[in-house]
Amino acid sequence: MKKILILLLLASILFYPVRSFADMAEGDMIVTLGENLTEEQKNTLLEEMGAPTDVQIVTVTNEEEHQYLGKYVSKSLIGTKAISSSAITIAPAGSGIKVKTKNINWVTDEMYVNALITAGVKDANIYITAPISVSGTAALTGIIKAYEISADKTIPEEVKQAANQEMVETAKLGDSIGNQNAAALIAKVKEEIAKNKPKNDEELRKIIEQAAKELNVTLTDEQMQRLIDFFNKLKDLNIDWNQVGDQLNKAKDRISKFLQSEEGQGFLDKVKQFFIWLIDAIKSIFS
Repeated sequence: MKKILILLLLASILFYPVRSFADMAEGDMIVTLGENLTEEQKNTLLEEMGAPTDVQIVTVTNEEEHQYLGKYVSKSLIGTKAISSSAITIAPAGSGIKVKTKNINWVTDEMYVNALITAGVKDANIYITAPISVSGTAALTGIIKAYEISADKTIPEEVKQAANQEMVETAKLGDSIGNQNAAALIAKVKEEIAKNKPKNDEELRKIIEQAAKELNVTLTDEQMQRLIDFFNKLKDLNIDWNQVGDQLNKAKDRISKFLQSEEGQGFLDKVKQFFIWLIDAIKSIFS
């Protein structure tokens, strides 16, 4: 009888295999949770994410944070606890990456998008959150880990390191030239590298200088050298630059579509009305 039960069990496994991460389809979600969250915090974040009861969960440890970020930021910034969490929802093919954050005070949405594109992530809606305000540097570790599992794809170790370094370098640059300028500068340079891979430091320097000029920002000699060193490292890695260019274009298209949409036009109209009101107010002061 026991032999029959074992045979039936084996048959059920063979003919009704367990659904793997690689079988994830559009709309499916995978969640990353920091190992040091309390049970109450975990439940609160899962509810906030709108995660189904049977959602796949990946745990991120503080050791992993130090593994991928320890070379680029101080230990004090990483901390001793893993709490940043995220929800990754598989998006329709060709839709690109969309990021939304809550309680993240240093890394911006655009910085995550840039770094994830470098890592090879595509077609995903990503929500990054924490129970308290945090820098957000650790979240990338969990997202890449979850994406590898969901896509059944191994991202080379050096590419993971580069994505984490890019996020940190952009955030540091943002401290002096502004977060939006920093993210835009990195994106512009990557876009140009994707089109025409520079052959030497001089060509790379010209690309960076042109991007900075277009954004009307000034880089110090130290910042310029750090960017040259980073992009030299980046362009020599096994990165699909065609995919990088494609994903960057999709990110730009999303902004354009928002501005052309009814919601975007409404936003622009509010901005316009505000300046009309401001000008009228100034006129009334001097009339």
